[in-house]
Amino acid sequence: MADKIAFVFPGQGSQYVGMCSDLAKNFPAAGRTFADASAVLGYDLLSLCINGPEEKLHQTEYTQPALLAASYAAWQIWQERGGTIPMYMAGHSLGEYSALVCAGVINFTDAVGLVAERGRSMQEAVPHGTGAMAAISGLDDETVIDVCAKAAQGEVVSAANFNFPGQVVIAGDTVAVERACLLAKESGARRVTPLPVSVPSHCRLMTPAADRLHSLVNKITFMPAAIPVVQNVDARAQTDPHEIKQALVLQLRQSVLWSSCVTTMQRLGTTAMIECGPGKVLSGLIRRIDKNIVCAGISDRESLEAALLI
Repeated sequence: MADKIAFVFPGQGSQYVGMCSDLAKNFPAAGRTFADASAVLGYDLLSLCINGPEEKLHQTEYTQPALLAASYAAWQIWQERGGTIPMYMAGHSLGEYSALVCAGVINFTDAVGLVAERGRSMQEAVPHGTGAMAAISGLDDETVIDVCAKAAQGEVVSAANFNFPGQVVIAGDTVAVERACLLAKESGARRVTPLPVSVPSHCRLMTPAADRLHSLVNKITFMPAAIPVVQNVDARAQTDPHEIKQALVLQLRQSVLWSSCVTTMQRLGTTAMIECGPGKVLSGLIRRIDKNIVCAGISDRESLEAALLI
């Protein structure tokens, strides 16, 4: 099984105060990775991850480079320990940037600056309190899409993340999202959960941020992927740098097809997926997509040792 793995990289929501403390304590590669990121950002990123404050770590412009650095550090350690090179990589939302760095498409320090600006641009695109996201459970994808279309009424609300069959996250203008939540309940949704986010990602409201990102991305060199990356917008495995760049810019204002990404990697032969970075969010989603996929993670020394045995 060891030669049939994929690596997956978490997005926002996986961060927590204390993340990477164990890896930084036991592996010099983690310290070097965070030192490189801190030099770009102008502040001590590792200290923020380990010590907080929590409120700052959860701010989008800080969360994004923190998760990127945490995932890249875990990948560096995996390689140093002689871990198997995966067949494919994929990341959920922000995690796609981690995947592209680890696949050799984007230089790490370039990516650190890019995601920090991505976070700032996302926050600036929508005034605080005017955008929202919610998770809808128990409806099929088509019903959620239809609910959003009926709820829009000239505003923005759409499917943002197709996480697994039966769960879709929606995003848009706050009032339109609230209307969609009510319609979802009337349509038989098992659960409707407003999400504690300040930015409605992966919807049309992110167009100004996507435009800003486009100009920044064009200043960065993209290399062919050493490991194919299955991208969020179309669930296709890509190695071509031009195609990867185009899909990456679209990603911010289009839906994350996570369930399709997982099934694509499975169809292409992977039987195990390793979550490279903090938390276990993606492992939980993957098990809901197909319980036969073996899942492991790399967030501390203990989990690394277990993942190396797969």
